[in-house]
Order: sequence, then structure tokens, then C-alpha cells
Amino acid sequence: MIHIENGQCGLCSHFGEHHPQEQKLVQIRTTHQAPEDYVDRCGRNDDIHLKVTPMSGCDGFTPANAA
Repeated sequence: MIHIENGQCGLCSHFGEHHPQEQKLVQIRTTHQAPEDYVDRCGRNDDIHLKVTPMSGCDGFTPANAA
């Protein structure tokens, strides 16, 4: 497990944007911990189907609700 800080994709509303209630995403956002091999799509870049890790980050960070 890796620790996720504010500003990283795992805590961004665009990370897994199309399935925000998925248990794994909720767990990442509430515990700030993610599996090292977890990858999901960035909804902000839907047109290019960008996949990122919870530790990734960009200038488009928008905080997600924890639950």
C-alpha cells in the first residue's frame, strides 16, 4: 500500500470519475492508502482515455468527497 497526499490523483474527483461510489475508490479517499498497482481513468481527460495511478498528479486537481 502507498500513502496518498492531497493534490495526488487518488484524492481527485476526476480519478475514477465515472464510478465514484466504487468501494475501492471510497476506501482510497477515506484511508489515503492505495494498492501500488492500482490504475484508473482520469475523467478530466476522457477524450484521450488517460489512465493514472493514485500517486499521479496534475494542475487540474479537484478534491473529491471522501464518501
